[in-house]
Amino acid sequence: MKDDCIFCKLANGVFPTNTVYEDEDFRAILDMGPATEGHTLILPKEHADNLLELPDEVAAKALIVAKKVASKLKTKLNADGINIVQNNGEVAGQTVMHFHIHVIPRYSNDNQKISWVPGEPSAEELKATCDKINA
Repeated sequence: MKDDCIFCKLANGVFPTNTVYEDEDFRAILDMGPATEGHTLILPKEHADNLLELPDEVAAKALIVAKKVASKLKTKLNADGINIVQNNGEVAGQTVMHFHIHVIPRYSNDNQKISWVPGEPSAEELKATCDKINA
């Protein structure tokens, strides 16, 4: 646990939370500023700033926990869909530098948007990007 990390403190029970799931590695809590009813944060109890710093076994388990939480929220809250969102770095929308996953129940007409503007690269541009990644 990192002493100056609010999510470490929430994940490890230092502060009270509205916990919807917990095991030895994770705590899932209701977001204090929810996009929709049931918006939940999945927090590992051990600190890692982002996905790239997370041990592989914890990263793998995080998706299993997200699936469990999503299923529970969809069933119990009668959600029409679910968004699973995970941001890495400030420019990507991460505001707390402790790995976490947002599980956001979606409801018809909830007026929330999770979107981006699709690009229109040519086949040559896509190939050049692929070559750059694989070099």
